[in-house]
Amino acid sequence: MLNLENQVAVVTGASMGIGREISKKLALEGAYVYLVDIREQVLLETYHQFIDKGLSVKAVAADVTKEVDVEKLFAEVEGEHGKVDILINNAGIIRDNLLYKMSPDDWDDVMSVHLKGTFLCSKSAQKLMVKNRYGRIINLSSVSALGSRGQANYAAAKAGIQGFTKTLAIELGKYNITVNSIAPGFIMTDMTKKVADRLGITFDELIEAKVKQIPVNRAGTPEDIAQAASFFASPDSSFISGQVLYVAGGPKA
Repeated sequence: MLNLENQVAVVTGASMGIGREISKKLALEGAYVYLVDIREQVLLETYHQFIDKGLSVKAVAADVTKEVDVEKLFAEVEGEHGKVDILINNAGIIRDNLLYKMSPDDWDDVMSVHLKGTFLCSKSAQKLMVKNRYGRIINLSSVSALGSRGQANYAAAKAGIQGFTKTLAIELGKYNITVNSIAPGFIMTDMTKKVADRLGITFDELIEAKVKQIPVNRAGTPEDIAQAASFFASPDSSFISGQVLYVAGGPKA
């Protein structure tokens, strides 16, 4: 069923992992998807793979931390479609370290991509959504928002995204715009492979250790997150806003 037919979506951090799978899922459901990423080469590879599958997508290289890039992106979307229905704020990085080893740049870089990027994209998108009296904003948080050793910067940023989500839901609800957050648990991606490297273990060893802590007894996949994003993006979720959905294979706060 093409639940998102004739809708326009913008997905940041779209070239790999969770962002890639969310983009594919939305496009398969009929949306026209703008694939946004700073990594131009990988972005183009993803774009061509999707085009070969017959999906309606466009690749846009942009830095979500730069206001000029974000404004240019949404001006392009408006010029080509006159609206944006769905925004997925997924772009993210990690700069993990224990606090006493963490540099100010490690802190600033993570805050900038996760929080400032989400702020700038949401600010530009909501202008078009308010005008159209419709919108779905989905922000990617993480179970790390509940606390995670070696991730003071990442945990703080992801917790901030949850507060941002709830506030924006209050501000934009009267315009028929919902704002929700997805907090993934352990998901097998290139980013979590970096965690294994930091811990000095193999990725398989990390997966085995994590699965022991997950009630459903398996690691998560990017497809699991895409399913949740698809629901929040759909018209069917119109009475759900300001929520944080932990997609983690078990209960979280």
